[in-house]
Amino acid sequence: MDLVKPILEDVKHRGDAALREYTRKFDAVVPDSFVVDLSRSNPKIDSSLEIALGKAAENIEAFHRIQIPEDKEILIHGNRLGIRHTPVESVSVYAPGGKALYPSTILMGVIPAKLAGVKNIQIVTPPQQGALPDGLVAAAKIAGADRIILAGGAQGIAAVSYGTESIPSSEFVIGPGNKFVTAAKVYLSGQGVIGIDSPAGPSEVLVIADDCANPVWVAADLLSQAEHGEDSVAILCTDSLSFAEKVRAEVEKALLERPKRGEMKRKSIEDHGRIFVFPNLEECFAFSDLFAPEHLEIQTKNYKEDLKKIKHAGSVFLGNYSPVAMGDYISGTNHILPTAGAARIYSSLGVSTFLKRVTWQEVSKESLADLYPHVKVLSEFEGLDEEHGTSVKIRT
Repeated sequence: MDLVKPILEDVKHRGDAALREYTRKFDAVVPDSFVVDLSRSNPKIDSSLEIALGKAAENIEAFHRIQIPEDKEILIHGNRLGIRHTPVESVSVYAPGGKALYPSTILMGVIPAKLAGVKNIQIVTPPQQGALPDGLVAAAKIAGADRIILAGGAQGIAAVSYGTESIPSSEFVIGPGNKFVTAAKVYLSGQGVIGIDSPAGPSEVLVIADDCANPVWVAADLLSQAEHGEDSVAILCTDSLSFAEKVRAEVEKALLERPKRGEMKRKSIEDHGRIFVFPNLEECFAFSDLFAPEHLEIQTKNYKEDLKKIKHAGSVFLGNYSPVAMGDYISGTNHILPTAGAARIYSSLGVSTFLKRVTWQEVSKESLADLYPHVKVLSEFEGLDEEHGTSVKIRT
C-alpha cells in the first residue's frame, strides 16, 4: 500500500502529466492519447474470433439477464414500503495486460454493467507497444463500452478514479489486476473515492475429485490455472491415494508435452500446487469451505448432491465436463471472482454489483397516528424524543 499511495496522490494532483510519467516508467511506452473513442474505431479481426466473442457475449448476457432484480413493494400496517434498484452512473472495467490479453474480461465486466443500466462505461488497460490489439477493441465494442483508457497499474486506477484533464472519472472500478492494481482499488475504496467489486489476488482452482474422475483431465485443469502466472494456485483434494499419484504423474507429463509458458507453469505448480489426500470426501468439502476458492471443480460420482455441501466458493464447476476454462470464456457465468478466501464474504461479479437498493415509504395519516405511541417510547429511550418524537406527534 505504501508503494501505491504516492502514485495515487501524484495522479490526483497532476493529472495527465503524472500519468504520462508513470506510464513511461512502468510500461516503457506513452500513447499519443490516453483515450480511444470506440465510436470511431473499426477493428479488423479474424471471423473466427468475431464469432467466438459474439457467442461468449450472447451467453454472458443470457445468464446475467436473469439476475436483474424486480422492484418490489409491500403494505405493512397501512403503509406502503418498497425497494427500487438504481444503477451507478459510471464504471471503469480494468482489463489486465502484461503476460496475456483479456478480451474476455472486457465482456465479463461490461455486459453486466450494461444490463444494470450503467450509462457510462470505459475500459482501462495498459498501453501496448505498437497499436492497441484489435481483439480488445472488438470486445469492447461488442460489449457496449464507450471508450478505452490506455493506462495500467495503480496510475491507471488513479486516473479513472479521480479523473484527469483527458480522462473521465468513474464512480465504480472493477476487474482483476496485479497487486498494485488491487492495492490502489482497495485504498481508494476505503477513502470513499470509488466503489469496487472485490479484492483480487492470484488466480486459484481447487479440484475435489474421487476415482471416478479422469486424471488426465484433472491435471489439465490444474495446469490451466498455473498458466495464468507463477503465483497462481492449483490444488487437488481427493480421497484416493492412487488417483492422486496418477494426477501427479499426468501433471509432470503434460509439462513436458506442452512447453508453452513452461517455466511459468512449473514454478506455479512447484510453489503453489498441492495435492491433498483426505480420509474421505467429507473432509475434502470441509477443507474447501475453509479455503473458499475462486474456482471450485467437483468431479465426483455424486457431484450434484455434493454441491449442497459447499457454502464458500467464487464459482463452482460440476462434473467431468465442466472445466474452469468454460466459465473463463464461453458458458455465461462471470469470471471476475473473489480470491484469497474472499469468497467467504464476496460474490462473483454480476448485475447486482452495479445496483443500489433505494428503499421508500409512504406513511398514511391513520397509521402515523396509530404508531405514534411506539415512536414516542422508542425515541424517549434513545433520548431523541424532543425532535424525533415531536416530528411525528405534530402530524397526529
